[in-house]
Amino acid sequence: MKKSYEMDMCNGPLLGKLLVFSLPLMLSGILQLLFNAADIVVVGKFSGSQALAAVGSTGALINLFVNVFIGFSIGTNVLVAHYFGAKDKKNVYETVHTSILLGVIGGVILIGAGLAFAKPMLELMATPEDVLGQAALYIRIYFIGMPAMLVYNFGAAILRAIGDTQRPLYYLLIAGVVNVILNLIFVIGLKMGVAGVALATVISQVISAVLILRCLIRTDGMYRLNMRELRLYKGKLIRIVQIGLPAGLQGAVFSISNMLIQSSINSFGSIVMAGNTAASNIEGFVYTSMNAVYQTALSFTSQNMGGGKKERIPKIMIQCLIIVFVVGAVLGNLAYLFATQLLGIYSSDPEVIRYGIERMKMICQLYFLCGMMDVMVGMLRGLGYSVMPMLVSLAGACGLRVLWIFTIFQWKHTLFILFLSYAITWTVTLVAHMICFAVVWKRKKGMQGAKLSSDIE
Repeated sequence: MKKSYEMDMCNGPLLGKLLVFSLPLMLSGILQLLFNAADIVVVGKFSGSQALAAVGSTGALINLFVNVFIGFSIGTNVLVAHYFGAKDKKNVYETVHTSILLGVIGGVILIGAGLAFAKPMLELMATPEDVLGQAALYIRIYFIGMPAMLVYNFGAAILRAIGDTQRPLYYLLIAGVVNVILNLIFVIGLKMGVAGVALATVISQVISAVLILRCLIRTDGMYRLNMRELRLYKGKLIRIVQIGLPAGLQGAVFSISNMLIQSSINSFGSIVMAGNTAASNIEGFVYTSMNAVYQTALSFTSQNMGGGKKERIPKIMIQCLIIVFVVGAVLGNLAYLFATQLLGIYSSDPEVIRYGIERMKMICQLYFLCGMMDVMVGMLRGLGYSVMPMLVSLAGACGLRVLWIFTIFQWKHTLFILFLSYAITWTVTLVAHMICFAVVWKRKKGMQGAKLSSDIE
């Protein structure tokens, strides 16, 4: 008997399903981070601290370019989950085919953007001269893999929407092993430096994209993909953009604020940059685990909206907030507790480790606030609201952070003050999102199931 990977999110006990759904997502996110972690560890150990700083300094810039299209995959997740909950085969089919083609087109656009704007943007970020050339080379090679990256992300969004978080995990495991092996061959064996780690990442992304396309093509479910029938269905494209663009713009503006922070860190020199790079990478494992709960809240809320099961939505919110608090508090504090050992994986330079610990002391212990903030965003997007959480996040987490950099940080130019901006902006934005949800839910409460379904149309 063929195993079913689909999940009915609209019936039965919630907690078990939330955990079964979110745990493979956590592992998938960790594997995706291992792509970059393998790059950073190998290049830091075998190509020096300048190469480590070069690879690490590209993260905010890469996210600036990529986040708009990753936001569109959130639109795909919401739509497919909604239609799947409503058992609407035709609209699932149209959303799937529109999404995969959108991923290919977006990837091609990003190749051009990466090749054209990598060096000018790095210069704008005040990237030191001894790092600039290698950082630009890394980005240009990395962006060649953008079509594969986006196809994988749209395909994974489709599978998440129907409750399948297991197969994307298997595909990333295969691609991750290939990435690590190629890193060792290209960097240690062929002495290719940053070009080698970028090329290894591109090849691994292609593998994960091919595997997820094969899965969608061979399925018997209503989300089956026919490559010959790829097209942009106007209505679905508009809805994906309406839901996904605010999320993507939010991610892009977040990247701009992070670029400002990266520029501020750059002003302290390449040793501080290297310590920040290593610490950020470790924190990323905590963040991606919390982000899995955000995606869980998004998918469960969307499918229950489509199925007209509005009474389950407050339970989804409460249980997801509890889960993300536990995940963020436990993993964040464990990361800080073992900071010296973890940072030692990335660099043996005691100064790099010292600056990494300084960042982790401020970020890791309160990281659960960021996770709770994201869960509330997922709840609002799952209800069909995308502009509202975008505006709140931009004003709170981004606008306040930028204001902090140009005022408080200028007054007291220390790393402590710079990193303090994270905890303050997370707290303010979390409270604002909770108020928004309370207002929205009060309005939704009186609506009938049919009215709930019309929000996506």
